[in-house]
Amino acid sequence: MKYPYMLWAKMLQSNEYWLKPLNPEKDNTPFLLVKYTEQQKQYWSERMPKPAESPFFKTGQVIKPFKIRDVNGKKIEAKDWAGKTIVFNFWFIGCPPCRAEIPELNRLALKYKNNPNVIFVGFALDDEYDVKEFLKKNPFSYQLVGDGRNYANEFNINLYPTNVVIDKKGKVRLHYVSDPFNGGYWIDKTIQESEKEI
Repeated sequence: MKYPYMLWAKMLQSNEYWLKPLNPEKDNTPFLLVKYTEQQKQYWSERMPKPAESPFFKTGQVIKPFKIRDVNGKKIEAKDWAGKTIVFNFWFIGCPPCRAEIPELNRLALKYKNNPNVIFVGFALDDEYDVKEFLKKNPFSYQLVGDGRNYANEFNINLYPTNVVIDKKGKVRLHYVSDPFNGGYWIDKTIQESEKEI
């Protein structure tokens, strides 16, 4: 099947596909869209460098726990953070790279679904109503907070998506902007490192 540019470009942005030239030695060779296997993704993720740090946090910075209420009314109290690994995602609905990374973030959240010591929270800049409407067609397994601009402003975040992992001691261990190919790998790796700590 021949894909139009808009479609194959979108597929590449998902980080699920790569372009394989059919005849690399020829000019203007056609390309084949190939889906990465889990083994290929793991292989390349391990060999790529760690995502560049965001300008909004410092590694080792202590983040004081604060109260959060998600779009379903569920609360995370400051005391609930104690001794837990916290993963934050700052995003908004109209941001293509934010939406592109949701499947990978969902895989991570589901992997740790039965681990009460790991909490995933997404701060959407959009209002609660729009977030709930978005979720009807786009499942997102994080606890989602609507009207999250105040939280983003608290950290002076102005680039999206921004992902942050806070370890059991309340210290920032990983923070980066946008959705690099291996972002999910590094979030998972950082969670595992945090979980090993006493």
